[in-house]
Amino acid sequence: MAKQIDAETLREWLEIQQPVTVLDIRADDDRAQWAIPGSVHVNAYEALRTGQAGALADMTLPVDRPVVIVCNAGRVSRTAADVLTARGFDARSLAGGMKAWSLAWNAADVPLSDASVRVIQVRRTGKGCLSYVVGSAGEAAVIDPSVSPDVYVGIASTHGWSIRYVLETHVHADHLTRARELARQTGATLLMPPQQRVTFAFTAMADGERVSVGSAHLTARHTPGHTNESTSYVLNDAAVFTGDTLFTNGVGRPDLLADPDAARQRARALFASLTRLRQLPSELVVLPAHASEPIAFDEHPVAARLGDVDAWLSEWLVSESAFVERVTSKLPPTPPNFTRIVELNEAGEFPTSDPTDLEAGANRCAVR
Repeated sequence: MAKQIDAETLREWLEIQQPVTVLDIRADDDRAQWAIPGSVHVNAYEALRTGQAGALADMTLPVDRPVVIVCNAGRVSRTAADVLTARGFDARSLAGGMKAWSLAWNAADVPLSDASVRVIQVRRTGKGCLSYVVGSAGEAAVIDPSVSPDVYVGIASTHGWSIRYVLETHVHADHLTRARELARQTGATLLMPPQQRVTFAFTAMADGERVSVGSAHLTARHTPGHTNESTSYVLNDAAVFTGDTLFTNGVGRPDLLADPDAARQRARALFASLTRLRQLPSELVVLPAHASEPIAFDEHPVAARLGDVDAWLSEWLVSESAFVERVTSKLPPTPPNFTRIVELNEAGEFPTSDPTDLEAGANRCAVR
């Protein structure tokens, strides 16, 4: 019987940089969609599924560390673990496969010029979701929470912060929000952009409104385009949390759950929003809600100076018409799970079943 390892244990190993070989045996197409950072790949899935050892029969691997084998759902990886165990390796199957790994996370401190505030980026590594804990003078705010509320509570407790606010930049489509539950558990105020989409109670934070977190301030900037309610939050003169409006290497797609005319209308709004963000000080650090690739356990934040982002963004914004054409042409289809995720996020409901049934897979919210 093959040994197994759960996703949380593997996450902890990678976080402390314990020597381990992560071996991805999936087909090339599945691997291309998303993967565990630093993993080794061999396309052995079909051979193993049909009872053959395939490339694993003589594959060379380090013998001084465990081998964790990964497939899509954790079944064929058990067969692979048996093959490698018979060859003398300490082989283990990742229970639940990449589906289970979708909940794994790591964190990184964000260097800022303002010493009065600290920002910790919480990265849902497989999906590329980015959320933030903003701490100052004993208080904290959490922005776009996408992993278990316990993670944010633990981070805040470690630093002696009390979570005062939970903020959302928009109604998300690629992951189930944890904002409402986190606010409930901590007694924090749930802040969202003004809109009529959600059916639960929240405190609206309109354009220009500001809240204090310790000695720091978050100011709302309405930046529609990815969604009509999308809002960015400016932190002092140090950073801007841009949600899915602006990434470090792309912009938010304007077509999710929208017909072609609505998508073009949103694209025009996105052009105006990005033009507005470009007017902020160039030294501000852009902190988006997503990354386009799985995020390594390297403690390096996904972030960029606004001035550096503007170096490529300025070429996108030469004209509104060219921008609209760029961000509405050749878009991939909306992932089928997005519709159900949006329905649940608008209702403020969290499924009682395994959330990875809906959330597994990379996000598809960007145009690059």
